[in-house]
Amino acid sequence: MERVDFSDFKKEALKDPEVREEYEKLKPIYELRKQLIELRSKAGLTQEEVADRLHTKKSNISRLESANSKSSPRLSTIKEYAHALGYELKIDFIHKDQE
Repeated sequence: MERVDFSDFKKEALKDPEVREEYEKLKPIYELRKQLIELRSKAGLTQEEVADRLHTKKSNISRLESANSKSSPRLSTIKEYAHALGYELKIDFIHKDQE
């Protein structure tokens, strides 16, 4: 049995309007979590080291970065995380027509 490539699977799945709508709803939080992990990796830090800087537990950092987390991070938490890695948080709005 041939294994389906993920990108092919995704293209096919997104043809379904309901799947595409749900994907678009979830996309920003997945992108945020991906960015958090990339920033931490660039800084050369482990989750435990970030937790130490934020005076919290590694499990909290793991949950913050997890795509499977059911909770949405607070803006203040994201800001503190960014500062711990030497970044400032910037929020930008893009009109839907410019996407």
